[in-house]
Amino acid sequence: MRVAGSGRLRPATAEPHPVEEHPGEPALRIDDLVVEFATPAGTVRAVDHVTYQVARGETLAVVGETGSGKSVTVLAALGLLSAGNVHRVSGRAEVGGQDLLALPARERRTRLGADVAMIFQDPMSALDPVQRVGDQIAEALRAHDRALTARTARARVLELLTQVGVPQPEIRYDQYPHQFSGGMCQRVVIAMAIANRPTVLIADEPTTALDVSVQAQILELLRLAARETGAATVLITHDLGVVAEMADRAAVMYAGRIVETAPVARIFGRPQHPYTASLLASLPRLDQPRGRLRAIPGQPPDLRERSAGCAFAPRCPIGGDLPECRTERPLLVPRDDGAVACHHAGQAVTLLPQPGARPSAARPDDAPAVVEVAGLAKVFPIRRGLLARTVATARAVDGVDLRIGQGSTLGLVGESGCGKSTLARSLIRLLEPTAGSIRIDGADLLRANGRQLRRLRQRVQMVYQDPYSSLNPRLSVGDNAAEPLRLAGVPRTERRRTVLELFEKVGLRPEHADRLPAEFSGGQRQRVAIARALAPGPALVIFDEPVSALDVSVQAQVLNLLRDLQDETGVAYLFVSHDLSVVRQMADTVAVMYLGAIVETGAAGQLYRRPRHPYTRALLDSIPVPDPSVRRSRVPLTGDPPDPTAATTGCRFRSRCPLGRDRAACADRTPELRQVDGRWTACHFAEEVA
Repeated sequence: MRVAGSGRLRPATAEPHPVEEHPGEPALRIDDLVVEFATPAGTVRAVDHVTYQVARGETLAVVGETGSGKSVTVLAALGLLSAGNVHRVSGRAEVGGQDLLALPARERRTRLGADVAMIFQDPMSALDPVQRVGDQIAEALRAHDRALTARTARARVLELLTQVGVPQPEIRYDQYPHQFSGGMCQRVVIAMAIANRPTVLIADEPTTALDVSVQAQILELLRLAARETGAATVLITHDLGVVAEMADRAAVMYAGRIVETAPVARIFGRPQHPYTASLLASLPRLDQPRGRLRAIPGQPPDLRERSAGCAFAPRCPIGGDLPECRTERPLLVPRDDGAVACHHAGQAVTLLPQPGARPSAARPDDAPAVVEVAGLAKVFPIRRGLLARTVATARAVDGVDLRIGQGSTLGLVGESGCGKSTLARSLIRLLEPTAGSIRIDGADLLRANGRQLRRLRQRVQMVYQDPYSSLNPRLSVGDNAAEPLRLAGVPRTERRRTVLELFEKVGLRPEHADRLPAEFSGGQRQRVAIARALAPGPALVIFDEPVSALDVSVQAQVLNLLRDLQDETGVAYLFVSHDLSVVRQMADTVAVMYLGAIVETGAAGQLYRRPRHPYTRALLDSIPVPDPSVRRSRVPLTGDPPDPTAATTGCRFRSRCPLGRDRAACADRTPELRQVDGRWTACHFAEEVA
């Protein structure tokens, strides 16, 4: 058994953990891997002759859109695919020179966990909800060392929990996963992964479900864990900012094949494949002027239909109409310090955004108000026991004031659990506010009932994070989009005409209207949800994390679509997100929320250039920059937000604040919103924020 050394993980400035190098012998080698699935409509080749290798101490990022084969490659290599519809798995997957695919299942399970560890995307799904957290880590230890005593295993688990930054490990050992935040659950999964000091560490979208501050903490932890164990790391992600910050090399996958591989500096600076350059061009970035994103047109190919030419040709801005691209499949051939599969390699750098791109104009902030919110509060009772008695209250929204003008966009940002979604749902009375007022077009929403309430709700529509869950799977997408019109009593023929007009606006074809939601991609389903929200002619559309579940290329299409629709219709947006790069792309005004309250608000340009609240500064510093040339060691925002049920005095951010942690004013007085440099900030020492 291999176990991690004692003590905490070393800080980023410490000397690297000594790694035993094996020249010419990679820790992980995947060679000519092919994976096919049997479906009623034919055989799908999800992985098409993929080859890559990773050395000890190296991080390889595998990137690409959903369905490109990133995760299936490693799951097949580790023998973790369900055998139900697997038609074929061939090739080699060597760890330490031994082919895992050739091992009997029992022996392969022994190697997994000891030599290879995997960190999955959803930590809550990876943990057993009915088993204590400490026992689950101890099980990972004892599975590979039957002689380990319960006392020794507990001591090692406490050591591991300390290493990954879980506070009060003696108490946390006996708690269950539901008592942990998402970030803390991911720390537990990382502790479990490094427990046996693996030689290969695979992280499959480890930060996708986390907000930007927790993401920074987890990425720093992954970096230090790889350094502590000396493992070869495979990082599967579609976040190119994470790739730039974390990886040494990158492999770009499209339609089951690797189309480009190179060191990250070359991938970001001089991409050779048009798909790689198109992904980079579609990113919303803080270091570029706000403007229209360069989205990748179309959709990835149907893997049941293998074309003779380049799979990317139908979407390619360089070779889409060239005969060699349509008829001859390009091979992955060495080029410079990497490899690329493109007939016109090297021309792709022209697709990258240019520094002088024309910024889009901000909308005026003096437009008539569509929504005005004053003193809004929402308190949830915490009930326990057989009689469900209220034992505490949680203030999810605490005295919020907002104004959204006609045709403008207000971006609402903050960490998970800060109250963003609760506020959004309160604006249409999906949740009944505890106090405050909401006025829509001057009418009091909280006093409305019956017909007046239905009319006001038609003026405010909502688009949710998961488009599939928000659509009725038994209705066609046309009927889904027409539902608000049906409830308003609009005749069927007029509903159909309106829906077809909206489908054209959002980039769907008329024949799509009669299909079911399951027949569409995630981006297309989100377009259906947008069409449904626009159907009753609202004055305001609330978007609750509308692109967080989408690939970067599809995200660019949707963001461009939203801006076009706003320019055409004059509708106002409330854009709720934890992705500050996306909010900068969309918002005219930004409100930053922490523990139920607005701590800073102002024009987006001002707030992003020079924030005046330490929390806003910390969120901006947590964003990974998609540029390896400016790779920086981020200082993650430490700790979790305070318990919303606990009584607090003074500034609610002071326990995590680098400015006010030890200042009496921050402990004694709650800061009120005040004007500083043209925006409103709730900080006693706003002028000191750098």
